[in-house]
Amino acid sequence: MVVSNQRIEMRRAFAAAALFAIAGAWLLSMTVATEAARITNPVAVFSGIDKITGRITTFDVYIGETVQFGALQVTPRVCYSRDDTEAPKTDTFVEVDEITLDRKIRRIFTGWMFADSPGLNAVEHPVYDVWLNNCKAKSDLPPPDAAANQ
Repeated sequence: MVVSNQRIEMRRAFAAAALFAIAGAWLLSMTVATEAARITNPVAVFSGIDKITGRITTFDVYIGETVQFGALQVTPRVCYSRDDTEAPKTDTFVEVDEITLDRKIRRIFTGWMFADSPGLNAVEHPVYDVWLNNCKAKSDLPPPDAAANQ
């Protein structure tokens, strides 16, 4: 009986190790597939609301460019989306600065924004709110380098 119990325990250990290896391989393949589907975009599309006037403005910002919206300066650092075969997931890492009344620049937000959850990490300011709408490969506006050369 002792030999049989040892064999059973060895078979269980082998089965557990095999299952662990298969699960690890599956997880790795899912991670690689997810990474492969991520698209880096050169343009982030934001919306902002001026709470005084109630006016909502949508604006394109090239990655690394700073655009002023009211008293806020918005600078996206990356903007990722997924291809058409994946579930939509659009996010950007952005820095937002406020220009104070005494003309000083104060960082009020640094972090990730998610288009599918605009309230999660939107910039909430007493006068202005800013959130991510989308990322895209092309804008109707010329890139910052092209605008400087004209």
